[in-house]
Amino acid sequence: MASLQKIRNHGALLIAIVGLAMLAFILGDFLNSGSSFFNRSRENVGVIEGQKIHYTEYEAAKEQLTEVYKIETGRSDFDEDTHTQIRNQVWNMMMMDYTLRAQAKAIGMDITADELSELCIGDNVHQIIRSRRAFMDENGQFSRDAVVNLLQAINQEGEDAEQNANLKQAKDYWMYWEKAVRISYMQEKYTALLQHLFKANSLDAEYAFNGRQNGVSAEYVMQPYYAVADSLVKVSDSDIRKLYKQHKQQYKQTPNRAIEYVAFDIKPSEDDFKAAQELLAGLQEEFKTAEDVSLVVNTNSDIMYDGRDYSEETVPAQYKDFAFAKGAKAGDCTEILFENNTYSMARLMQTGYSLPDSVELKAIVEGGEDQELGWFKATDLPKNIAEPAFAGKRGTRFTVAQGMGEQTYEVMEVGKATPKVKLAILAREVTPSSKTYSVIYNQAKQFIVANNSAEALEAAAQEAGLTVVPQYNLTETTDKVGQLKSSRPIVRWAFEAKEGQVSDVFECGQQFIVAALTEVNDGEYRPLDAVRAELTYEATNNAKAEYIKKQLKGVTTLEAAAEALNQKVQNVERVSLSDSRFGNAGMEPAVIGKVLAIGENEVSEPVQGKTGVFMVKRGAANNAAESAFNAESEKAQLASRFSYLPYQALQIVEDKAEVTDNRANFQ
Repeated sequence: MASLQKIRNHGALLIAIVGLAMLAFILGDFLNSGSSFFNRSRENVGVIEGQKIHYTEYEAAKEQLTEVYKIETGRSDFDEDTHTQIRNQVWNMMMMDYTLRAQAKAIGMDITADELSELCIGDNVHQIIRSRRAFMDENGQFSRDAVVNLLQAINQEGEDAEQNANLKQAKDYWMYWEKAVRISYMQEKYTALLQHLFKANSLDAEYAFNGRQNGVSAEYVMQPYYAVADSLVKVSDSDIRKLYKQHKQQYKQTPNRAIEYVAFDIKPSEDDFKAAQELLAGLQEEFKTAEDVSLVVNTNSDIMYDGRDYSEETVPAQYKDFAFAKGAKAGDCTEILFENNTYSMARLMQTGYSLPDSVELKAIVEGGEDQELGWFKATDLPKNIAEPAFAGKRGTRFTVAQGMGEQTYEVMEVGKATPKVKLAILAREVTPSSKTYSVIYNQAKQFIVANNSAEALEAAAQEAGLTVVPQYNLTETTDKVGQLKSSRPIVRWAFEAKEGQVSDVFECGQQFIVAALTEVNDGEYRPLDAVRAELTYEATNNAKAEYIKKQLKGVTTLEAAAEALNQKVQNVERVSLSDSRFGNAGMEPAVIGKVLAIGENEVSEPVQGKTGVFMVKRGAANNAAESAFNAESEKAQLASRFSYLPYQALQIVEDKAEVTDNRANFQ
């Protein structure tokens, strides 16, 4: 009872404690839930027209396109630039896909399953599919059967892991091109629809015809801007700001950065050259006398010994005279040679024999037509094909494992036999040692410590004879800085650093890089100071135009204008509405318009043009040679001028799309 009374006495306190505990539990659950939500949002690579692009979708698309590249190029060792190309191609395809989908949905346009099937395997296969080498026959012609065979194969289950991997690669290949066809055809339908909006009617045709036919002659006097000294006019800051405000829409920008950097080349030191030379010297005797020379070479050399046959054309140039010298015999060795930063020596393993330089092969197709493949050198073929091909005679057949099965080949013809040798080459390229790396890295580190601002870095670099390289307009998605290898980390740093800050050391290929952030441009528009030079030029020409107009005040004839400006009266034989150039003066649309707007023999007031100030006098009519008006022909000509507009509209659709690009967070 006493315990119960104590609880009653402290009831209010207990309720408060329990309430706080429950609140903490609820808040904790909410925050954990919110954390999951925010984490999910951070996993989005971007948003295109309301469609969230999850990281897994983006990565899957990259992997798919990588497989396509492997099949199309026959390679798998892609460099940094190719991977960058793949990433950008995937994003651009997503942009086109989702923006077109949004437009198509808005107007009720779609591609049906039947349409897509017709485009892929029907009677009118799309050019994207038709142009793939994977779907061509031995004559280089598109084969619908090859497409059908692929579709049948990718829907089957493989017998083992290797077959399943090959089938997945083939399926990825097909799905990519099927999607490309769908997007391309959607684009074609959309542009065809827009094309109907850009058509000329009869009035347009008549107006264009008359504009071309009806012309006038003209005379003019012109004072170019360059003839007026800059010192004769004044341009105020308010003039420049006024122009900036007028042109501001031209200066829209994506947030960007500008940097400067200096490079410390990672080159081998004298000690590295000495070490490489001593290594070969220490192996020289063993290399000359070893019975199993392949063990010595393949353990120590940059060039593996695989028993290949060298001809005079394929042997490395520095060994040609040695390998094919008169009286050369197996076991002969060169001394240690040095060329292209590489120490090497060679030993003749076999000589005095001949083999053909090339063979002509065909692939045997069971139940089908054999495929002639053409002529090959040994270096053109995989080793498992080259060895039996070059060891055989005309008519010899051999079978090798290939892909998911086996392939039989026949030697159709054998080329002329030429002398060959087998050569073991022990070569070591001189590369920077870990000690050399450390020395150069420390030099770069010390440079940063001594110069921790952009201004100090630039001054110190000039004093040390280092080149300061500027790099402008780096955006968050810029893949690399100029031609620097593996330099994406520099871009990430630039968007995290403060203006004037100096970076840590970046390793970019065979260079250590130290960068300084010189500009941060996060505004919607380029700042006034960034475009001040071009605005000053325009403002100066405007001021010169007013100066020239004052010189012509009260002048009513071309002769008087020529005298006032110390210029000559010039002639233009014919001016019409269809012209884009005004005689020898160049592109002057305002001047052409003024000539056609005034009356015959009337002299205009001064006209400000692109290159100077003009006074013009309209002459007599000077029509083109008469030709019959053909409305349909005129419409066709006008339509051809409009043909680019649908494609420009597509670009505008992409430019105006609501896009959030977060790829920088995943690169």
